[in-house]
Amino acid sequence: MSRYDFKANEHKWQTAWNDSAAFATPTDPQGPKAYVLEMFPYPSGRIHVGHVRVYTLGDVIARYKRARGYNVLHPMGWDAFGLPAENAAIENHVHPAKWTYQNISHMRRQLQSMGLSIDWAREVTTCDPDYYRHEQKMFLDFLKAGLAYRRESWVNWDPVDHTVLANEQVIDGKGWRSGAEVEKRKLNQWFLRITAFGDELLNGLASLPHWPERVRIMQENWIGRSEGARLRFLLSGDTSSKVPEAFAAGIEVFTTRPDTLFGAAFVAIAPNHPLAETLAANDPVLKAFINQCNALGTSEEAIEKAEKKGLKTGLFADHPFIPSARLPVYVANFILMDYGTGAIFGCPAHDQRDLDFARKYDLPVRPVVVPEGTDPTQFTIEDEAYTGPGRLANSEFLDGRDVNDAKREVISRLEQAGQGKTEITYRLRDWGVSRQRYWGCPIPIIHCPDCGPQPVPEADLPVRLPDDVSFDAPGNPLARHPTWKHVPCPNCGKNGERETDTFDTFFESSWYFARYCAPDAEDAFNRAAADYWLPVDQYVGGIEHAVLHLLYSRFFTRALQACGYLGISEPFDGLLTQGMVCHETYRDGDGKWLYPEDVRREGADRFVKISDGSAVSLGRSEKMSKSKKNVVDPQTIIDAYGADTVRLFIVSDSPPERDLDWTDSGIDGAWRYLGRLWRLIEDSQATLPAPGAPMPAELGSDTGAAFELRRTVNKAIRDITDDIERLHFNRMVAHLRELSNAIADLKGDDPATRWARREALETLVRLAAPTIPHICEEMWVLLGHDDMLVGVPWPEADARLVADDTVTIAVQVNGKLRGKLELPLDASREAAEAAALDLDGVKTAMDGKVARKVIVVPNRIVNVVV
Repeated sequence: MSRYDFKANEHKWQTAWNDSAAFATPTDPQGPKAYVLEMFPYPSGRIHVGHVRVYTLGDVIARYKRARGYNVLHPMGWDAFGLPAENAAIENHVHPAKWTYQNISHMRRQLQSMGLSIDWAREVTTCDPDYYRHEQKMFLDFLKAGLAYRRESWVNWDPVDHTVLANEQVIDGKGWRSGAEVEKRKLNQWFLRITAFGDELLNGLASLPHWPERVRIMQENWIGRSEGARLRFLLSGDTSSKVPEAFAAGIEVFTTRPDTLFGAAFVAIAPNHPLAETLAANDPVLKAFINQCNALGTSEEAIEKAEKKGLKTGLFADHPFIPSARLPVYVANFILMDYGTGAIFGCPAHDQRDLDFARKYDLPVRPVVVPEGTDPTQFTIEDEAYTGPGRLANSEFLDGRDVNDAKREVISRLEQAGQGKTEITYRLRDWGVSRQRYWGCPIPIIHCPDCGPQPVPEADLPVRLPDDVSFDAPGNPLARHPTWKHVPCPNCGKNGERETDTFDTFFESSWYFARYCAPDAEDAFNRAAADYWLPVDQYVGGIEHAVLHLLYSRFFTRALQACGYLGISEPFDGLLTQGMVCHETYRDGDGKWLYPEDVRREGADRFVKISDGSAVSLGRSEKMSKSKKNVVDPQTIIDAYGADTVRLFIVSDSPPERDLDWTDSGIDGAWRYLGRLWRLIEDSQATLPAPGAPMPAELGSDTGAAFELRRTVNKAIRDITDDIERLHFNRMVAHLRELSNAIADLKGDDPATRWARREALETLVRLAAPTIPHICEEMWVLLGHDDMLVGVPWPEADARLVADDTVTIAVQVNGKLRGKLELPLDASREAAEAAALDLDGVKTAMDGKVARKVIVVPNRIVNVVV
């Protein structure tokens, strides 16, 4: 018996698929389509196990859809701009473009070694001017449509990467790439008006039933639609403080809890509120406090974790309903300028941040909402604010009302007095797309001292990056380039300067999926191709992009629709967010992390260092990370076991949305299973009838082991088809194993058995092909076929053979399970009742009593009532 030679066969079939253009996308398609797409990778230099998982999952779907007769679009590209390339340029003295394209070349070869059914003819690279010229035109069209604009704003500044970060790119107060503490700075920035689509983005989530619920919830929370009231507080000063003239009419506050107005203890404004900046001009103490707040960063996480601090301004806000109440006005570090109006009234009894602040500064805490049935005079607040439902108390004309009724009444009275109005606001902020770096798409704007910012004429696109840049100093090389930035104003002809900021790299990834529909089109999109292929039917990628790439792409698609580029509003119909890949961690005697290849297992629970045999401590399985060295090089595993082994392990170990534990035993088990499949085919070759031989007449009867195998085969077709449709890949593998076991268990050498065995083996190979395509192609040849398996249709289950003749039903007595029955399918009510009453467990439970009623639900349950 020969040993399966995976190295020769995987190379052989990858070459055959390539030579036959097996995965080419139909250029003039008709009929059903399946656009399958995995999030494209950043060309870091080497693929990692996370890449292997996401592209394997997508490939199983794409191969399955192709076999089902769909026109399949399954492309690949490179998210090629970004700071790592600049960092590599600085560290290795290599140009970012050279570093990027070298990495692309290496990673392309690695991905191709996985046997992915990719149409490589549609490959796109976002740092190619032929790609980014289109997004430069999109930006100019957004500018014309009012969807792009420039303004001065407070931004998140990464002091290590020397660039601005969007709010979504600040994680726990730190830059998403550098990990540095984010600071606040005021800069002129370009923005995309994502807030113009706030309601659409929120409401559109309901049209995405094939997205994970948690992703939709994350986006809903990020958009953060809030209904409330905008009200104006008149200001007054103490003996030493005067209200600045610009604020003589007061300041505006947005609140989602106008019902708690009678519990207000203070008013607080953001450190960057215009009133705070005005007061700080003549107050060095306040100015120093604002600087301290700016060092905190702008993310909600950073603000939430920081100690709540404030500084009195000497001003007071007049309560709109209590003439004698004057609320002290603070500048506070936990108020965000870009949410609401940048000012709040604090009700400590019913907001935890307000309560923490009030306790620190000894401010009154007055509960105005009490739980139902609670005596207001006995209800107090200690260390935890009350945020639950209830009725109003200590609130004059609101007393006794429920919260929603109180909100309506307060807003009504504010509107009547001209002091407020109903308002809807969002947590979502406009997307700042300016980045102070070189390796990104140039923003196509020329700044003229007389004309202001002017769009680059369309005929002059693309604005290309200059090659001759220096990274000897920190910051953006474009800003100090001696010639590139100096150009005439396209409006008046006077000397101007190019915009030296480049686009956020999420700009490129927000539309690449539409470019794949026709990557060689002269315009950004071929509308006919886009109308056919979009939206993406199945998108696969990480949960970490739930409120970054996925939200931006949804906005971008709407913006492109508004500007006439596309005819859809949602880019991705189906979404699969795969879990992380984890591995055990190891430490030596000094507590230093070790790579898995540095460790050897000795016995059941002893691990030693290979180099010196010293003891190694085994840690828990965690997400693979370079810092803890619990990483595995997938290329090494592919070289040692073959791509099919890795692909099989990836889909068989756990549901795709859950974390995957990478283990040597798992890989070894997948490899052994491939060997069993290979031997199963080889053992059967000599006894099988020729391909296409007619079915023996004796297989037409409904008895015998061969017929039962046929039933098992058709049930496997039904179940595995359903598994893939539901993305239950681990169940799919379990059903494949069950089928192969059933084939191995079939004994006999009569014509009916031989024919049933061939049918079963051919079906097994066809069902396994999306997952382990190389060995299946080779086994298809061993089974006597001349055509490539990649072109063979998916098997269809025979409805007659998957129908069950019997059914198991539960039998209850007074609602308690007392036994089960095996009955013919659709048995009569009388037969089911008689069989149920004859069960020993039922007789015991009835204890000689007479049944008052017998309820029969056909094919499901019998309930005896005594």
